[in-house]
Amino acid sequence: MAEETIKLIKKEKVANDTMAFHWEMPDGFTFRAGQFGEFTLIDPSETDEKGNSREFSFVYAPSENELVTTTRMRDSVFKRELEKLPEGSEVKFDGPIGNFTLHKTESTPAVFIIGGIGITPIRSMIAEATKQQTSHDMTLLFSNSTPEDAPFQSDLKEFEEQNPNFKFVPVMTQADSDEWNGESGYIDEDMLKRYVSDVSEPIYYLSGPGGMVNDMYDMLVEAGANEDNIRAEEFYGY
Repeated sequence: MAEETIKLIKKEKVANDTMAFHWEMPDGFTFRAGQFGEFTLIDPSETDEKGNSREFSFVYAPSENELVTTTRMRDSVFKRELEKLPEGSEVKFDGPIGNFTLHKTESTPAVFIIGGIGITPIRSMIAEATKQQTSHDMTLLFSNSTPEDAPFQSDLKEFEEQNPNFKFVPVMTQADSDEWNGESGYIDEDMLKRYVSDVSEPIYYLSGPGGMVNDMYDMLVEAGANEDNIRAEEFYGY
C-alpha cells in the first residue's frame, strides 16, 4: 500500500502512562490481526536523531473496523509530539506491515506470553479469533506491574466470556497482595505448566520489552517447548 495521509480521530488514556490513538481508516485498507503500520509526524515542532516515523501495532481486529494504536507515553521527543497532537491532525501512514499473525492450523494451541504494551498485536489476534469463532485453543499470560498498568483488561475478560476456547491469565509483579488475588510474581516454568498441560504442543507468541522476550524464550526452551514454534516481537521504548 502506498503512503497515505490520515487524521487523528481521538485519543484516550487506557492505563497508567498509556494512551490509545484512534485514526481515520484509509479507503480500501485491509490488514491481518497482529500487523502494524508506520506513522510519520508532519512538521513536528521538535525532532531527534531517530526522525519523525515510528511503527505501531494495530490494537483492534480487522472485524472491529477501526484503526487504533496504543503506546506507553515516555518522555521522548516523538512521544511528546504525539501526545500533544490535536484531534483532526494529519500524519503520514504506511501499512500494513509484518507477519506476526495467528497461525492458521486451528487444532494447534496458541499460548501468548506477553509483557505490558506488547499486548497490542495480541489483543487484535484474540479479538479476531473470537469474532470469527475459530477453534484455536488460546491461553494468554499477561504480565504487568499492577492492574492499573495493564491496558485492555476489560476487553480481554470480555473475550474470555465470549470465547470458550480462550483462557485469560493476568499476572501482576508488584500488586498489593491485599488487593490482588490472581497470579503474582514473574512468569516461570511452574506458572506456565499450571495452564499448559503439554508444553511441547502449542505455538508460542512472545511480545513485550526486549529483556522479557529473551527471558521467556529461554524459559520456554528449558521447559521443553519446540524452538521452531516460538514467535517473538520485541517492543522498545521510543
